Amino acid sequence: MKKHNEKLEEKREKKEEKREKKVKKPKKAMKTKRAKVPKGPKAKAKIKKVMDEWKSGTLTSGSKSGPKVTNRKQAIAIALAESRKGKK
Repeated sequence: MKKHNEKLEEKREKKEEKREKKVKKPKKAMKTKRAKVPKGPKAKAKIKKVMDEWKSGTLTSGSKSGPKVTNRKQAIAIALAESRKGKK
């Protein structure tokens, strides 16, 4: 029994030594993707128009009969998508 206990203690000591040797590296913060904002005057005007529609409560997702957009982030996504449509 003593031999078995001694072996277990040796294993525990080795594991502790390994843990002490390992240096924990600080985790890197994940980079978030940013939307590519169109910079032209026409694109800016389109974004402003869409955001004004959202503020007044007339902005709809999809077609005119689609549901009204109440979320600001969704309105921004629609504005950026519509401003990019003019490029194509």
